[in-house]
Amino acid sequence: MSSEKAKVNPWLSFLIDGILSGFTLGVGGMVSLSSDNRYMGAFLFALGLFTIVQFRYGLYTGKVGYIVNKKPVYILEVLVTLFANAVGTLLAAVLLRQTRFFSSAVSGMDVTIEERVSATVQGKIHDTPLSIFILAVFCGMLMFIAVEANRQCRAKGNFAGALFGVVFPVVVFIICGFNHCVADMFYYFFCGCPDVSDALVYFALAITGNAAGGMLIPLLKKLSNQPLED
Repeated sequence: MSSEKAKVNPWLSFLIDGILSGFTLGVGGMVSLSSDNRYMGAFLFALGLFTIVQFRYGLYTGKVGYIVNKKPVYILEVLVTLFANAVGTLLAAVLLRQTRFFSSAVSGMDVTIEERVSATVQGKIHDTPLSIFILAVFCGMLMFIAVEANRQCRAKGNFAGALFGVVFPVVVFIICGFNHCVADMFYYFFCGCPDVSDALVYFALAITGNAAGGMLIPLLKKLSNQPLED
């Protein structure tokens, strides 16, 4: 009997890892909503991406930038990952809606978590299309920076750099209010899926904006004398 571990079908692996990523970002979103300090909430949200890169889950915004340097079949992997991320965020949102946290007040604030997430979602999905797209581009760029910085630092044995490379971009995009399509899926599911038609437009723009931002750096670095390291 072979001692080698049987390999899981890669597409099943993409699906499972993507669901785990979505679920993990749901936890990050929950702790961010529960914090009365926006800076602490942003810092704690970074647990989501830190877990994803450490356990090698699959996240759409972490993968999409690499389309530039991959074979066409990789696009399907990215799309499967996006679908799985949505399933993971939906699962986290449905479960957390059944708990006391959903209707409880945010510590130190005169607002419930339900009211807070509803205000967040309404502000996002009723934004102008151009604003939605631009804010998503900036988020996509930051997510590529986070994943690529972590990859390069780990390859060089710089584990402190790998940690901060993940945390800082996440803190920045949360504080700035940039649009992260997967995190926003959690918020949208968590608040009960209002205004479906507006939400469909929002997520279409956020998904494409995140892709544009994620691919921006690797595309431009092709024209540089200092290309991204393999």
